[in-house]
Amino acid sequence: MITRELTINNKSGLHARPASLWVQASSRFRSKIQIKRGDSVVDGKSILGILSLGLSTGSVFELLAEGDDEAEAVLTLEKLMFDLDNQDR
Repeated sequence: MITRELTINNKSGLHARPASLWVQASSRFRSKIQIKRGDSVVDGKSILGILSLGLSTGSVFELLAEGDDEAEAVLTLEKLMFDLDNQDR
């Protein structure tokens, strides 16, 4: 299992459009993808789960990936967060 702590730095947070992009990216992998914020852990392939966390600008969360392609999944999702953060600049 790989765990990464990520911070949302874009102006709009992880609202519907970026959450949709996240789900599209994470669904390409066989690994189990989860997002943890505080005591809440949701399926990283579920848009409703992601939106339920209310991840706004400055939110810190953990990305958890477990499976055959976990390393590639984490790299892909980290790059997606970087790209989303830099769209607003």
